[in-house]
Amino acid sequence: MDLIGKVAIVTGGAMGIGFAASEALAAQGAAIVIADSKNAAAAAERLRGKGYQATHADTDVSSEDDTRRMAETALQAYGGIDILLNNAGIYSTLTLKPFEELSVAEWRRILEVNVIGQFLCCKSVVPQFKAQRSGRIINISSGVAFKGNPGMLHYVATKGAVVSMTRTLATELGEHGVTVNSVAPGFTLSDGVQHNPELAGTVAEFSVRNRALKRDMMPNDLAGAVCFFAGPHAAFITGQTLVVDGGAYYH
Repeated sequence: MDLIGKVAIVTGGAMGIGFAASEALAAQGAAIVIADSKNAAAAAERLRGKGYQATHADTDVSSEDDTRRMAETALQAYGGIDILLNNAGIYSTLTLKPFEELSVAEWRRILEVNVIGQFLCCKSVVPQFKAQRSGRIINISSGVAFKGNPGMLHYVATKGAVVSMTRTLATELGEHGVTVNSVAPGFTLSDGVQHNPELAGTVAEFSVRNRALKRDMMPNDLAGAVCFFAGPHAAFITGQTLVVDGGAYYH
């Protein structure tokens, strides 16, 4: 129970990796704010039904007003913020296509959510982190940033940006006692992915074949890494990216 008394905001926390991480952080004692654009209230209720502390904030991470209200919700409900898990992102709805077929509109939308969204969420919590001289930011990137997977140039680019942003934020915020790290999952059979036949079929089979550990990756497989970066054992680790993918890429 390393996180008793801590408050964690989890973006994209209503399903998949986000909900699995929320449940794991709650099991370690943290009070959770589920921040999502869909089903946030229902996800928080699921956690409360298991005996955990949880509330919700209806949040579009690409909206500065929404992310500000997200932080205010945590402060009003629990009196503080200790952990931000930047998990919200666009992936499961993607269609694989050559880069020259991508539109500017597709680029702009994925940048708004996957990169600017993480920036806005960090911006919303940092005043509290600076005031208390502590805080943990955990950004979800992806193993594709290191492998250069084809058919999703805009997505890969956003995840590379998250890795770089993590390093710069770690440098800027270190003097305030804030750590910033990234977790890079491999291809994960999350709820959304399983509703995308192209991803759940071809990509899943290819991913398992290229791992040292020959099985599907599930959302719970990422929870341990998130809890580690959120907990006391990672107090002197910052600016790092931990790849969690069953041994598909050695970083």
